[in-house]
Amino acid sequence: MLEWWDGFWAIYSSVIFGIGINAMLALSIYLTLSCGLLSLANAAFMGIGAYAAAMITMQTSLSFPVALLASAVTPAIVALAIGVPTLRLSGVYLAMATLGFGEVVRVIVLNLDITGGPMGLNGIEQKTEWWHIALLLAVMLFGLARMRRSKVGRAFEAIKEDEIAARLMGVNVGRYKLIAFVMGAVIAGIAGGLNAHYTFTIGPANYGFENAVDILTMAVFGGTSNLIGPLVGSFTLSVLPELMSSLKDFRLAANGLILIIVILYLPKGICDPAKLRQWRRRLPSTKVQ
Repeated sequence: MLEWWDGFWAIYSSVIFGIGINAMLALSIYLTLSCGLLSLANAAFMGIGAYAAAMITMQTSLSFPVALLASAVTPAIVALAIGVPTLRLSGVYLAMATLGFGEVVRVIVLNLDITGGPMGLNGIEQKTEWWHIALLLAVMLFGLARMRRSKVGRAFEAIKEDEIAARLMGVNVGRYKLIAFVMGAVIAGIAGGLNAHYTFTIGPANYGFENAVDILTMAVFGGTSNLIGPLVGSFTLSVLPELMSSLKDFRLAANGLILIIVILYLPKGICDPAKLRQWRRRLPSTKVQ
């Protein structure tokens, strides 16, 4: 029995770890979307957190919890610095600005010796355990669930529905947008720190445009109307490539087809409560004679 478990864990541990990391990333973009912000900077924040944590454990004698703290604080400071001028934009303009920021981060990392340049950092000690991801993900979910019912969560919802109306009602739109942006950066940075200490190696290519789109896709695929959506989206899009490994060259096409179908028939994600209730009403009811 023990040998069977060891073999199973050796094969599927990377998938299980990937699901947890992707769930955190989906929650990070869910935070910004819940405030009406279309940001593509979360992959860059993940990279900042990953490099900050990796350099601390590789070049100092500080403990792993300190490295994880740095992976949260460093992107938070960067998000605070760029958020003040950038969040005056909205919609596609904000997306373009944050995408440009991500490219700036990638180029900087690519040309710094301390980050290993194009080769990245190799030989990072594996410190991430499954319970680290489970515990931190549970804390994030608990905190976000409490926040949704708080004054901050209600302000986020008001801004998302109608920014002008929220401003007229006395909501400090700029401040709450900055809070959502920084909190999303913190979660993405922690995910980066955990991932760096599991994969042994990180590089600039891990945090580019494609990764930013993947993070956004996971949240939109699952739905952003509740906390379950990003989790379902991250789980589905993490497991789907493994289930379709037999398709080989056609796997990406199959993934794209599934996304198109979901967008056409479930534009608010596969966890859209209103759509699910509508479908439930259409089901034939059985009456007990």
